[in-house]
Amino acid sequence: MLRFMRGPILGVVSLLVLSSSTLVWVLPLIFVALLKLCVPIPLFRRGCTELLNDLASAWIGFNNVAIDTCLGVKWEIHGHVTLKLSAWYMVVANHQSWTDIVVLGRVFNNKIPLLKFFIKKQLMYVPLLGVAWWALDFPFMSRHKKSILAKKPHLKDADLRATLKACEKFKQTPTTIMNFLEGTRFSNEKHDRQQSPYRFLLKPRAGGMAYALQTMTGHLTKVIDVTIVYPEHRNTLWQLMSGKINRIKVYLREIDLPESLSGNYQDDRDYRVRFQAWLNSIWQEKDKILSAENG
Repeated sequence: MLRFMRGPILGVVSLLVLSSSTLVWVLPLIFVALLKLCVPIPLFRRGCTELLNDLASAWIGFNNVAIDTCLGVKWEIHGHVTLKLSAWYMVVANHQSWTDIVVLGRVFNNKIPLLKFFIKKQLMYVPLLGVAWWALDFPFMSRHKKSILAKKPHLKDADLRATLKACEKFKQTPTTIMNFLEGTRFSNEKHDRQQSPYRFLLKPRAGGMAYALQTMTGHLTKVIDVTIVYPEHRNTLWQLMSGKINRIKVYLREIDLPESLSGNYQDDRDYRVRFQAWLNSIWQEKDKILSAENG
């Protein structure tokens, strides 16, 4: 392990290792994605999708080994869930920092299908990673503010169409749809501005999840609820890379989708109320875990 370095030196070395890994793995991803784009044969494209997912899993696996070797974080995983590579899943989690993505890759890689995130459109321009997300069919969302949507309601429909289009692709091969339902990273300022009813969570956004479940009916039957805890109250990516995060706790819970949740979220008000109530019950349990951990 490289933990003896500590501090900024360890952080720079760790980031260099992961940056080099990104450069090495993104190139074959782009090559296969371009082949998929150029050859309009469904069977060939499906094979390319599977190869792209395998390449991404190998990339995450390499990064996991590098992080364990360099940083030696103690992982505490709680809860028993049934995980299969041949099934479809919806994963929901609380969101505190970019480190959450590293955590999810560490917990789920090669145990369930590759996680596909709904990504803010602005992140398309992140060097290398933006191209990798495009190659892997990660859907890019505009995430406009409510004030803008009120003036231009057609923009809301654009995100809905992007969600439905992405889910149609996800039907073709086992996929895990990953959703940070808070829509943004938690902060005390955002919590107060929202007047969130939860102690350590922002309000969950139900729409995207409901549309995905509606489109993936017959494929998605389970939700995996993930609660990520940083016991030392340090959670930034730089703090992880510089060896200042020694422990990470993850609570997993498997939730069967009740039949009562089948419906039309966009047009059925009663269904929206039922769905939001169901989602709020999940968030209440998550908040209890975080409250117990934070005192």
